Amino acid sequence: MSGRIMRQGRSYIGVLAPFSLLATSLLLTLTASYKPVIVVHGLFDSPSDFRLLLQFINETHPGTNVTVVDLFDRTESLKPLWIQVEGFRQAIYPIMQNAADGVHLVCYSQGGLICRALLSTMPDHNVDTFISLSSPQMGQYGDTKYLKWLFPQHMKSNLYRVCYTHVGQDFSICNYWNDPHHRDLYLNNSNFLALLNDERLHPNATAWKENLLRIRKLILIGGPDDGVIMPWESSLFAFYDDNETVREMKYQPVYQLDTFGLKTLDARGDIALYVVPGISHTDWHSNRTVYEACIAKWLT
Repeated sequence: MSGRIMRQGRSYIGVLAPFSLLATSLLLTLTASYKPVIVVHGLFDSPSDFRLLLQFINETHPGTNVTVVDLFDRTESLKPLWIQVEGFRQAIYPIMQNAADGVHLVCYSQGGLICRALLSTMPDHNVDTFISLSSPQMGQYGDTKYLKWLFPQHMKSNLYRVCYTHVGQDFSICNYWNDPHHRDLYLNNSNFLALLNDERLHPNATAWKENLLRIRKLILIGGPDDGVIMPWESSLFAFYDDNETVREMKYQPVYQLDTFGLKTLDARGDIALYVVPGISHTDWHSNRTVYEACIAKWLT
């Protein structure tokens, strides 16, 4: 009897073995189908702030190679953005080279501007989806706790006196300070955002536009209860006019003139906008609802 049972057991193993191999193969195929994800943090952040985001990705996309770049953490994030862009480029480029099918970028707050500059200045990047998570893509103009800490003697109405100087441009936040009441000073003195938007003419504008358009999708996420990005609609490429009335993306000159490719991306159907109420600025990357509704589907 025992011999018969053992023979039956071996026969079951023989039958099940191909299915086991098939299941393993399918699992490996599914795991391998997830492109690497690169996360770039924002002002005053560090990789430790993104542990929940990593957990979410590992749960929904098991086996995904996720890198939260450990550069310019905390107060180091105040360094000029072009310096940060170069540092992040050196860290990210090897990951791209090892990803034959491309990578995804998840870029939070100030990191969203760093990522856009990376995409614009890298002719051979292989970014599939660029997720801009509550990032001041059209600039910042508002009194926040960050500004009060950095510039306690200046409110938004007179911060231009600092930001639009050589000294001011040595602080990252001044690189995207966009005062709608001092447009000429912004255009003449902004060494980062005005160049990135091609609002201030420069010889690389055409190449930068072509580079950015290599992405497949642009995902823009923001919400009215952010409390830091001002106006919060800057995260959706909207911004104030000189009366501090918010004008939507499609009414911005950079869109209408397609200075850096925004209109082209939209015409391709490759921009997705998400407006999520009830989320404060520091909670965007740790909120499960935001992740599942706005991010997870793009990380394939």
